[in-house]
Amino acid sequence: MNDDAQILIARLLTHQTLRRDDKMVKRALSDEQFRIEVDKRLLESGLKLLDNVYADHVTIALHRNVEPKIFGAKDIWQNNNFGLTRDGVALLVVLWAQIILPKRERQETHVTVADDQTDMFEKDAPIPRAEDTSIGISYTALLSDFGDKLGKKTRMDMNLGVLSKLGFIERRGDVILEGPLLDLMMDTDVLKERIINGALADVFQRAPLAAAPRRAPLDSEAANDAVVEVAPEAAPEAAPDAVVTDAADAPMNPAN
Repeated sequence: MNDDAQILIARLLTHQTLRRDDKMVKRALSDEQFRIEVDKRLLESGLKLLDNVYADHVTIALHRNVEPKIFGAKDIWQNNNFGLTRDGVALLVVLWAQIILPKRERQETHVTVADDQTDMFEKDAPIPRAEDTSIGISYTALLSDFGDKLGKKTRMDMNLGVLSKLGFIERRGDVILEGPLLDLMMDTDVLKERIINGALADVFQRAPLAAAPRRAPLDSEAANDAVVEVAPEAAPEAAPDAVVTDAADAPMNPAN
């Protein structure tokens, strides 16, 4: 058991993500004793395993209580740990809102991309995989809708390249698709109302909920609203560190 835990952690550190249907990952998600051993070893290094039933991959991230020791006190918290600019973080939030939220709605209603919207699975059917429910968005439409707010074409192309390299998105021609980290690193429980009804309300032309405080426009506040887990430094061949932003006064929990 100990050797298997060591190997699984080493693979995650090397590759950054592993699929949920990987043999050792499936064991970590179903074998309680094995999961306890993996979590114990990760915690000893200030790390934790990240997974959620809506994502097709798992990864590891820094444990919350070690982040200040790595990135400094909250009042001097750096915007992110690999130099992504504010408009890059804002673009990440927009992509998450346009790709992940619709995907989760399809998963919760058990509708896949190939299904007719009125043809539902039985209630006891498993949640469809991300690859069967995730629909990309058009780059052309993204540039038209958000280009002016996200630095226009040159800046958007540069930031999309960075996000693709990090594993948040994948590019296939004109289509931008969900990458293995997009639904793992972003904390949906915290972000859903704060972002859609707050920081991005102006962008989506939606009025904020009465109980939600009014957020500033996207280019000044959205980047600081993003709640993103922090990945440890990957091996040379793996993707760079994941983005981390100051989430103001909201708690940051593992993605759910």
